[in-house]
Amino acid sequence: MTLNYIWIGFFLIAFVVALVKLIFFGDLEVFKNIVDALFDRAKTGFELSLGLVGVMTLWMGIMKIGEKGGVIQILSRWLSPFFTKLFPEIPKNHPAIGSMMMNMSANVLGLDNAATPLGLKAMKELQEINPQPDTASNAQIMFLVLNASSLTLIPVSILALRATAGSVNPTDIFVPILIATFFSTLTGLVVTATIQKINLINKTVLLYLGTATLMILGLIFYIQSLPMEQVSVFTNLLTNIILLGVIVTFITVALFKKVNVYDAFIEGAKGGFEVAVTIIPYLVAMLVAIGVFNASGAMEWLMQGLRNFFEMFNMDTRFVEGLPTALMKPLSGGGARGLMVESWGEGGKLVDSFVGHLTSIIQGSTETTFYVIAVYFGSVNIKKTRYAAVAGLIADLAGAIAAIWVTYLFFGGLS
Repeated sequence: MTLNYIWIGFFLIAFVVALVKLIFFGDLEVFKNIVDALFDRAKTGFELSLGLVGVMTLWMGIMKIGEKGGVIQILSRWLSPFFTKLFPEIPKNHPAIGSMMMNMSANVLGLDNAATPLGLKAMKELQEINPQPDTASNAQIMFLVLNASSLTLIPVSILALRATAGSVNPTDIFVPILIATFFSTLTGLVVTATIQKINLINKTVLLYLGTATLMILGLIFYIQSLPMEQVSVFTNLLTNIILLGVIVTFITVALFKKVNVYDAFIEGAKGGFEVAVTIIPYLVAMLVAIGVFNASGAMEWLMQGLRNFFEMFNMDTRFVEGLPTALMKPLSGGGARGLMVESWGEGGKLVDSFVGHLTSIIQGSTETTFYVIAVYFGSVNIKKTRYAAVAGLIADLAGAIAAIWVTYLFFGGLS
């Protein structure tokens, strides 16, 4: 229902603002601009969706090779000791542990199609040991928050959309997204563990979290030591090495497991085509609504109000252009995606600008909290979600702040 109200709201607000501009400011073009935006954004949404086909087909094929080769199982084994400490109320060797690890591993690799069924399976298994079936257990909340904060290694759909929009270097947001999503996940984990009184100061947890944190902080420290003109050179090199390394690793592991790599790629590639085609009505719907909102002048008024507020504190207000995407993200992934694309400007001419990078990084920093709550808790009929939404929203806030900060760090020299 949330998405329904958001979609309707864009149209109603746009109509009211247009009437105000016509009656009080004599703007005779405002309604024409809105109607033009309807058709223009519908065309843009369709073209972007079709452009996704090639890139999504490629990456879904590569991901299927990794899945068939057992990369998820390998990651799950690595994460097992860590997960055991985070979910102390789950009995040892309970099947929920395996399902959760598989789900999180799939999320890390950007395998949304594999991650969601595994997540629903894990939630059902957690429900079996839930003493209050209508109330979320500690384990279920921790699992949901980790899903909503969405630590992702390869943000496939964002990379694909940037490539389709004509980005000169669509992968240059890879490392910034990794940093932003790490901070959102770390925040969600710490907040939830604190509420649940889980001791994070033990050797196993410190080894995992400490190692990951030191790696991220080391990367940030090194980047900060570089001149701005060298930052993009370094991150582009690192990004391409990691992406190519992932592909080679997936293929190598699959060959070792005697998987038919070509057949696995074709199987996954078919799924990529289906995903790209499926997204057409959703992307068109949101782009049309946001286009109408923008053409009416409502977005301009909103942005100006936010700029005026932050200027009172003598702040660089370039980040304000990304705030609509950040505010929309917990409510609607499709809405946030539409706002991200809208921020790239007509024909994607701003996709490589400061705001183009910022909205891309915000989009990749977290998942859609309320959607995850609705799907995961709804699947097991949980009505009392306790503090799940609060913990998820705190993680969202941390992800948005980290996204803004890391955009200035990597792309602060852009206009």
